[in-house]
Amino acid sequence: MQMIKAHRDAILKPLQTVAGIVERRHTLPILANVLLTKSGADVSFLATDVEIQIRTTAALGVGSEGGAITVSARKLIDILRSLPDSSEVSIGVSNKKATIVAGRSRFSLQTLGAEDFPTVSVSENFGASFTLPQNELKRLFHMVHFAMAQQDIRYYLNGLMLLTDGSAVRVVATDGHRLAYCETELEGANLARQEVIIPRKTVLELQRLLGDNDEPVRIDVASNQLRISFGEVEMITKLIEGKFPDYQRVIPSGYTKRLLISRDVLAGALGRASILTSDKFKGVRLLVSTAELKVQITNTEQEEASEELEADYIGEPVDIGFNVSYLQDVLGNLKSDQIQIELGDSNTSALLTVPDDQSFKYVVMPMRI
Repeated sequence: MQMIKAHRDAILKPLQTVAGIVERRHTLPILANVLLTKSGADVSFLATDVEIQIRTTAALGVGSEGGAITVSARKLIDILRSLPDSSEVSIGVSNKKATIVAGRSRFSLQTLGAEDFPTVSVSENFGASFTLPQNELKRLFHMVHFAMAQQDIRYYLNGLMLLTDGSAVRVVATDGHRLAYCETELEGANLARQEVIIPRKTVLELQRLLGDNDEPVRIDVASNQLRISFGEVEMITKLIEGKFPDYQRVIPSGYTKRLLISRDVLAGALGRASILTSDKFKGVRLLVSTAELKVQITNTEQEEASEELEADYIGEPVDIGFNVSYLQDVLGNLKSDQIQIELGDSNTSALLTVPDDQSFKYVVMPMRI
């Protein structure tokens, strides 16, 4: 049976869209495969790791016969990538093997039965539903994703909290040492208050798939599942169970010490100073006084880096230490010319914001140096 006949890149695009979640090692061999389902001219591509499922459809089918197979996602992608750009590719099935033909090249791959492919069951009760432009949803994730925990024993931190409330959509991420918060307003919306935790892998995959355009993304929220639909792509992901920390208690208020400084200038100074840090010690010392910020690092080998920067500062002098990576992460993701840092004392967390923009907040705990 002939399934697909199309240009190489036309097949690669939907295949790469779904294959990003396929793990290289699985207890179930079939999870290394992609499910191809043909119905007339439409061919559906589907991949899953049991927790996340991505499906997309493209008009690549040839012939009227329908059918479905599963084939190794990685091998099929590698074969297509190895072919010349101008290749016309046909994919067929016979004797439980997939045959890929392009010019004089011919490949035969093992298949596994489509009936054994474990698709994710879709929730029947999606509560909140809303639509955002792709670039806006991508921006929200971009502003907080770096603060997500990785493989933390507190499993509810290994993801991103999405909160809908009235016209507001908020996202929050924390690893217990820093917290990033970002929000956007949906004009005319009146969403029920709902709080869910999206797994880390889902967030990173969405950042890869979402475009920098204003095409709509529909998000349907259930108690244990999230469905994200845009263009020809549909992603269904399980949610993390558990109670996310109360971010409002973490974000400080009432600070009177304020530092205003160029983001590029501070990022450059921290980048130079961090050369002397190590994997075990990443502490940087900030000494803030009127019109000046001093960045200082001393490592275990008694080496030292020091740089004085011009800054606009209001308040008493402060001597405070931070993990330099936590500061670099946020500065690298912001696009603003200037940043504002609000401080309490050397033992309290700092609040980093963008001047005249209350939609983003970043809290970082101090460290002893």
